[in-house]
Order: sequence, then C-alpha cells, then structure tokens
Amino acid sequence: MRSGLTTNSVTLCAADLSDELGFESLSISAVARRLGVAAPSLYSHVRDLPALRAGVSALALEELSDAISTRIAGRSGREALFGFAEAHRLYASRSPGRWQSLQHLTDGGMAGSAAVGRLVALTESVLHRYALHPEWQVHATRMLGSFINGFIALAGSGSFSHRSPGPESSWDIAIDAMHALFSSWPSIDDPDPARKLH
Repeated sequence: MRSGLTTNSVTLCAADLSDELGFESLSISAVARRLGVAAPSLYSHVRDLPALRAGVSALALEELSDAISTRIAGRSGREALFGFAEAHRLYASRSPGRWQSLQHLTDGGMAGSAAVGRLVALTESVLHRYALHPEWQVHATRMLGSFINGFIALAGSGSFSHRSPGPESSWDIAIDAMHALFSSWPSIDDPDPARKLH
C-alpha cells in the first residue's frame, strides 16, 4: 500500500478526479489507479463507492461554505446576495465535479449533516439581513436556490450561448430583481404576512 494514504487524501483524489472526469464517472478503481495502488487497498480508508461520493460532497460543501463566508463577510443586502450567488457560480466553474456532487446530497445521507447545516446557516445569514417574515424566508430560500442551480445548469449546458448579451448580464439583472423582490416582501414585523403582493 502506498505510504501516507489516508481517508482525507483518498477523498481529495476522488474530488480532483470528479472535476476531471465528472462526478458520475467516479469509481473506486479510477481513484486507485490515480493513487498507484490496488483497488482493495482503498477499502481500509473508504467503505464503498457511495461513502467515497459522500466524502466528496462533504468536502465540496466545506469548500463552498468557505468561499461564501469570504464573499459575504461585512456585506448586506444586494452585495451579500451577489457575493453568495457568485461564490456558487465560481465554484461550479472551477470545480465542476465537486459542484455536481452537491446535486446528490440526499444520496449519501448528507441532507442532515453538519456540513449542510453550515451552508443553510450561511443562506439564512444573507436573507436575515432583509428581515423577512420567517414564512417568507422559506420562499426566498427556495427561490434563491432554484435561481442559482438552474442558471448554472443552463449556462453550463450552453443554453445561454446563442444570444447577446452574455449570461453575465442576465446574472446581474436577476440578482438585482431578487434583491428588489426580497426588499418588498413582508418583514418579520408585518402584522399580515400572508397578504398577497401586487
């Protein structure tokens, strides 16, 4: 067995391979080849392929959360919203396999993990600055997540490449629109949060 092999080094190798080959193409044998060991040697560091993939997802969550923390520090409102979304977009661009792993969080029991909890807390921190009523914060969270994931997926597939202006302009405009929308939604002090907006 290659000396110095650890669960962390195996996971990092798997994450790097995911970026090169795609998360769906990740396998125990591919990681073993990259590390220069026989596949059975990895089973003392990782239980099986689902566990390996869950490890990549956990690593990606931590890396993404670190990037978000840096970009929203000391910011509020539109600047925080942009920093939050931009951290996702840049991470997806630079680490495509890791990003793909985040679309599979329910596969490995990650949904209730501490890593997911940290990302949820960061999302709530950004939206908290809008002082939204709790019920409306749920809607805002879903809208923000749908926008980020949907935009990144469509842009990555080339769906936005056939017309001008480029997708960056649409990205900025969409964030402006969400900022304006969240700023107009019922606040935590609203006596009638169920009111319909016109």
